[in-house]
Amino acid sequence: MTRLAAPLVLLIALAAGCAGKPPPPQWRMDAHDAAERATQAYLSGDSRVAALEWTRARAEVSRTGRPELLARLELMRCAAEVASLQATGCPAFEALRADVGDPELLAYADYLAGRPSEAALLPPAQRAAAAGGEAAIAAVADPLARLVAAGAAVQAGRATPRLLALAADTASEQGWRRPVLAWLLAGEQQARAAGDAALAQALRRRIAVVESAGAPPAAPAH
Repeated sequence: MTRLAAPLVLLIALAAGCAGKPPPPQWRMDAHDAAERATQAYLSGDSRVAALEWTRARAEVSRTGRPELLARLELMRCAAEVASLQATGCPAFEALRADVGDPELLAYADYLAGRPSEAALLPPAQRAAAAGGEAAIAAVADPLARLVAAGAAVQAGRATPRLLALAADTASEQGWRRPVLAWLLAGEQQARAAGDAALAQALRRRIAVVESAGAPPAAPAH
């Protein structure tokens, strides 16, 4: 499985110590691996596997009795949702917010929700994207980090046609059906609202290709 590099700033914290000695506790490794599998399954459109793996990851982290670690895990799930234009406001994280003392996690949660946040506290890729526009987002090397940055921009009300096209193409290159469909649908809706029938029809043809392959249900309109 391709290693997902974002938001691996959160995953790495769960698996901290992987390269050191003595080896990390087994729960860390199990949570880390389950979260990776869950993220990949979610982006691929396999909701059943994603739900099972998130449940496994939560069970491992919950054994520690540390809500701040569980909050970190919930942000990982929220980031995948934001990357797929299916943001829900991250209620599971919000339920744990009172026990989160890390200002970087709080800043990241606000960023994912489209709220003002202190850019200096964000992960490096998101820090650069937050400070710039479409060009800065396009320059993010990791595809999932780029999609998270694009989704955060949409959450903040900055959904431009070029941004939607960039995100759709980014997801397409990875074969991530869920975000591909979501970003194409958003682009089609925007094109129709702008009166660009040709672009809307072209996007509709791409959407039909994804849907014919058994893509996940359509994302909410943005």
